[in-house]
Amino acid sequence: MTKKDTDYLRRILTARVYDVAHETPLEPARVLSRRLHNKVLFKREDQQPVFSFKLRGAYNKMSHLSEDERKRGVICASAGNHAQGVALSAHKLGCRAVIVMPSTTPKVKIDAVRAFGGANVDIVLEGESYSDAYAHALTVQDEQGLTFVHPFDDPDVIAGQGTIAMEILRQHQGPIHAVFCAIGGGGLVSGVAAYIKAVRPEIQVIGVQTTDSDAMLQSVRAGKRVELSDVGLFADGTAVKRVGVETFRLTRELVDDFVVVNTDEVCAALKDVFEDTRSVLEPSGAMSVAAVKQYVATHKLKGETLVAITCGANMNFDRLRFVAERAEVGEAREALFAVNIPEQPGSFRKLCALLGNRAVTEFNYRMGDPEQAHVFAGIGVGGRDDARRMAQTLERAGYATLDLTDDELAKQHVRHLVGGHAPRDSSGQTLAVNERLFRFDFPERPGALMRFLEHLKPDWNISLFHYRNQGGDAGRVLVGIQVRPADHKRFSQFLGTLGYAYVEETDNPVVQLFL
Repeated sequence: MTKKDTDYLRRILTARVYDVAHETPLEPARVLSRRLHNKVLFKREDQQPVFSFKLRGAYNKMSHLSEDERKRGVICASAGNHAQGVALSAHKLGCRAVIVMPSTTPKVKIDAVRAFGGANVDIVLEGESYSDAYAHALTVQDEQGLTFVHPFDDPDVIAGQGTIAMEILRQHQGPIHAVFCAIGGGGLVSGVAAYIKAVRPEIQVIGVQTTDSDAMLQSVRAGKRVELSDVGLFADGTAVKRVGVETFRLTRELVDDFVVVNTDEVCAALKDVFEDTRSVLEPSGAMSVAAVKQYVATHKLKGETLVAITCGANMNFDRLRFVAERAEVGEAREALFAVNIPEQPGSFRKLCALLGNRAVTEFNYRMGDPEQAHVFAGIGVGGRDDARRMAQTLERAGYATLDLTDDELAKQHVRHLVGGHAPRDSSGQTLAVNERLFRFDFPERPGALMRFLEHLKPDWNISLFHYRNQGGDAGRVLVGIQVRPADHKRFSQFLGTLGYAYVEETDNPVVQLFL
């Protein structure tokens, strides 16, 4: 460690953060620890007043300004957690802050910045991206003589974030194998690594990036800072195209290893944290947890102590639907398949019988060919190996099967597009002749679907089927069944004895338009 890096120990020990931030708990993740056979601890930075660690660095930087600098005011560019940290710090210190945000920033974030800063904060909306906002902030800085508060590439900001490591080592004085930190621009991992390597260098510091926002990892591998042309926005808190000069230097020298996680793994980690804490993190806040799981599996660790810094909880509510859908795939608890089956009565029931006791999480099917049916199926599995065995079982039964679990197009779009109008034959007659459509509420328990299929008469053909497990007590199922007019009475008796709540939708205008 160089003399310059040792200086960070003094900076961190003397950092001023606790006027606004508080020492967050280091909590055992009991459920996840049992599953991984290691002791996993969450450093709960999501519990800060602004729901992220960014407050520490922003306040430390601003509290070290001279009286004249504070009187003139500060400026920053941010659309998220850093903006909220600067706003609250400005309110506490009684100084003016200009916060430049892209015009595309959601209203909820603008309102949060205004609420934390009050009358001390001026919000300027400029441009359509962070880069536009940053460029405008530099112009305003020069025009008004303001001090720029950088979100990561500043020694005082880095030292403020380093106080997290100081707390971790004080809160857990026993052995720690590794500490996992999400990396955007690198301020958090630089501060954490600077403190840990000065005090307990045997502890591994692991940086975590996403597959579509890995500027730091690419820079370390190249030996120079690399600028990405594009970054993914799911984990927007770490979506940085180019890391800082100082953060690159510190990370390159002090960080032991890197883990790269994908969107599905982050969604699964969000669910893991919720199951242990009943808290909902933002995607960037859960990256460290996803990395712990991957790291344990890769290195086959057992009995070690691993710390994941849960660094933020500024989650947009409308993302939860996407997270819930992808979490099971990320945990390898769900596999997605395209399966071809003969277009004849009884084929669907045979397919379900092959699945055995596995949970069916989704079925999408629409009659489209007189000979062959194409089914999009989500199946509950016990890992990737189990998914492969399931595919082999279907193939041996004569059903051509394609595993779509890692196909982004299938997961994001195709699963929602399966269906549409049934095609017509050369005479203009629809293949789904005599089709009636029903919405059913199936009890979410094993065997409910098979009970329905077993009660269908052999000559009643399923022409449409859509089901997606929503995590409730009842599954909502849309079914198209071809029933000859002469069988309507017998079919009504079937519905009455089935015992499932239903609504017929055959005459719904939506059906006529789209199905």
